[in-house]
Amino acid sequence: MSVRESTFFGFANPVDPRPEELQAWAYHPEAVPLDAMPSDWDLLISGDVLAPTLFELAMDRQCPARRFAQHCMYIYAADGVRPNASSQRKRRLKKYVERAEEVGDEPMSIWAHNCRVLMTRPELFDYEDWIEGGLVRHPRRLAMFGRR
Repeated sequence: MSVRESTFFGFANPVDPRPEELQAWAYHPEAVPLDAMPSDWDLLISGDVLAPTLFELAMDRQCPARRFAQHCMYIYAADGVRPNASSQRKRRLKKYVERAEEVGDEPMSIWAHNCRVLMTRPELFDYEDWIEGGLVRHPRRLAMFGRR
């Protein structure tokens, strides 16, 4: 049985979901609407543990929660370019970016481009775009030498 055919039975702990729970939810997001989750759920789950799952969901054109997963990957990326981000986080982010460049569709290609811009010019970070979902709601390629 594939994940898409599986039933979502809820989160044992919504603040710290297991990867398989997040994946099952993503294909049945109506079971627990985002507005029923903690207000900072996107920030809570956008770490290293769930990044592989979030990336796969963001890459899947058929995933009903794809835009949410893409939003979480923008948060993950913003966290990964901070000066105090771990070298492991930076390496993982680079691998996700490379994979999105190789096999991603337009939204993920834009994400990868924007990550490269932020890696090169971290001062271009904009909280509303990267953390509050602006780049998902209004997809665009950031200019390397754009306004701050």
